[in-house]
Amino acid sequence: MENYDEEEVQEVEVDDGKKRKIPLRSNVWAHFTKLPCGNKGKCHHCRKTFAANRGNTINLKNHLDRCKSYQDEKVEGDPKQQVLFRQKGKDKDDGVFKVSGGFSQEACRMALVKMIVKDELPFSFVEAEGFLEFMQTCCPRFDVPSRRTITRDILELYQHEKGLLKSVLGANKQRVCITTDTWTSIQMPNYMVITTHFIDVEWVLHKRILSFTLIANHKGDGIRKLIEACLIDWEIERLFTITVDNASANKVVITYVKKKLANWSVNSMVLNGLYMHVRCSTHIINLIVQDGFAEVNHSIASIHNAVKYVRSSPARLQNSTYLMLHKAVVFEKAFNMMKEDDGHYVNWFVEDKGEKKREGPPSDDDWANARRLVNFLSIFYYMTLKFSSSLDVTSNDYLNEMEKVLIHLKSLATSSDDLLRKMAEKMEQKFAKYWGDSFD
Repeated sequence: MENYDEEEVQEVEVDDGKKRKIPLRSNVWAHFTKLPCGNKGKCHHCRKTFAANRGNTINLKNHLDRCKSYQDEKVEGDPKQQVLFRQKGKDKDDGVFKVSGGFSQEACRMALVKMIVKDELPFSFVEAEGFLEFMQTCCPRFDVPSRRTITRDILELYQHEKGLLKSVLGANKQRVCITTDTWTSIQMPNYMVITTHFIDVEWVLHKRILSFTLIANHKGDGIRKLIEACLIDWEIERLFTITVDNASANKVVITYVKKKLANWSVNSMVLNGLYMHVRCSTHIINLIVQDGFAEVNHSIASIHNAVKYVRSSPARLQNSTYLMLHKAVVFEKAFNMMKEDDGHYVNWFVEDKGEKKREGPPSDDDWANARRLVNFLSIFYYMTLKFSSSLDVTSNDYLNEMEKVLIHLKSLATSSDDLLRKMAEKMEQKFAKYWGDSFD
C-alpha cells in the first residue's frame, strides 16, 4: 500500500488580517487530473474517471493501489521488480506467471530464437517489414538481430540442448528405444529420422529426435551406418528396441546393430537382443489395407487424379487415402460439374505426348466405391492415430485395437456386399500372415 499524505491544512494571513485554514492538495493528485465538474478525477495511467470530493481522496488512493497500468509503470526498468502476467493458450488461459519488469536484450533475443524454432518460421522472418514495425512499437529498445545472427543463435541453442540431453542419457547409462523412418521428399532426396523414447528416473516417458539427415537410399547398408553414427554421436551404449518398417532391408540393419552393441558393452542389450527388432504396427496395417485395395485401385486412382488436378499438387498422396476420399466425396457434385463444364479438366486425363493415360475422371461407380471405402477405412485410420500417439499408447490399447480390426474384418468377410467381402477376405489373410492366431 502506497503512503499518500492526507489533505493537510495550513493557516495563512489574508487581506483582512485574519488567518484562515487553506487545504493543501494530497500528493495523490499527481496521478489524477481534476475534471471541471470538481468532484471527479481522471487517472493519468489507465485514463479512467473516479469520484473524488474536495476533502476526501480515499477513492482515488484505493484505485491507484489497484491500477495495473500504474503498477506496470512503477517497475519499468527495475530488474528487481516482478509483474504478474496471464499466459494465454490457443483455447484458454494457461495460468499466471511472473516476469522481470526490467528490459534484457539477451532474454528478448533468446525468446525470439525459441519462437522461430517452435513456430517453424524462416530465418528471414526477423528482417520482415511487418515484424520490424511491430517490434519498434512494442519494444523499441530491442535491437532485432539479422538472419545470420539468428542462424548462429539457433545452432548454439541446439548444441546447448543437445549437451543437456546427452548428460541425461549418459549420467545413468540410460537404456533407450529408437525408431527409424525413411522417406523421399517431393524434390526426390531421401531422408532418415531417428527418434528415441526413454523413461527417466521419475518414470516420465520422453520422446526426442536424435538425427534428421540425408541418406543415399533406403537400403540396409545406408540405414545401418546412420544408426551406428547416431549411437556413437549420442554416446548411447544401452539399447532396448529398434522399431522399423517391415522391409527386408531392416533385417540386415538389426543384425549389424546387434553385433556392434555386443562389442561395445556387456549390458548393451536385453536378452542378447532377442526382442530388439520391433516391426512398426502402423506400417503393417497399411500393408494389410493396400492388399484390400486391389479391387478398387481404379476408383481410388481416378479420384486421386481429380483431386490432384484441382490442387495442382505433385503426383503423390498428401494425406492418407482415407482422408483424401473422406474430403473428396463431399465435393462429388462439384467434380461432376467440372466434368461437364471444364474442358481442361476432361482433357487433363487424356493421353498426351506419349505419356500413359491418367485414370479418370471419376465415374458414378468410382464415387459409389469411394463412399463405401470411407466407412470401411475409418476404423484403420483412427487406430493408426492411436498407435502414432507415442506418449500415450500402452500394450493393452494396442491389443484392444488389433482385436477390433480382426472383428471388423471377420464381420465384413460375410457381408452381402461383394466388394467389401472380397477386400475383407484378402486383408484377413494378410493379417494372419503377421499375427497368425494370436487374437483368436
